[in-house]
Amino acid sequence: MRKILSIVLSLLLLMNVLGYYGVFMGLHYKNSQDLMQRFDANDYGEQETVTIKVPLALPYASSDDQFERVDGELEHNGEYYRLVKQRLHEDTLYIVCYKDNQSKRIKQALADYVKTFTDKPVDAKSSGKVIQNFIKDYISSVIKIESATGGWENSLSFFAIEHAYHHSVVSLVKHPPKA
Repeated sequence: MRKILSIVLSLLLLMNVLGYYGVFMGLHYKNSQDLMQRFDANDYGEQETVTIKVPLALPYASSDDQFERVDGELEHNGEYYRLVKQRLHEDTLYIVCYKDNQSKRIKQALADYVKTFTDKPVDAKSSGKVIQNFIKDYISSVIKIESATGGWENSLSFFAIEHAYHHSVVSLVKHPPKA
């Protein structure tokens, strides 16, 4: 009984530390491993693949008669593809890709989960402008411009006077440029 309780509490602690991000990354890793095993065993249909032809201008390119197995992932127009194999023939690189719908669903679920924390309600936009204007009016700021050369130097400072609604600007010329 203690062993089961300790395992459950350990899993609860792990879930607390990693959160759902760890779950989604675990699902993505599992999906990648399953697809790699399928690709290594040639357990996929040719109708599920897309071939991309990339023209290459290589001066001493060799031509391959056979495709070679590659691993990788790319996204194009919101669709996710897994690289299966490639072949360089004369001046064209042929890349065979598998459309990965499971990876798309996992990444979309992660994006939807993240949106639950970051999306603001419609009313939050108007209150945000009020807070920004309040900060601009009541918090003083100092801007200093320094020259990197030994020419004219100009220092600007903005001073906010307490209980006043205006800023004063001080600009001094410290010395003329040296000849």
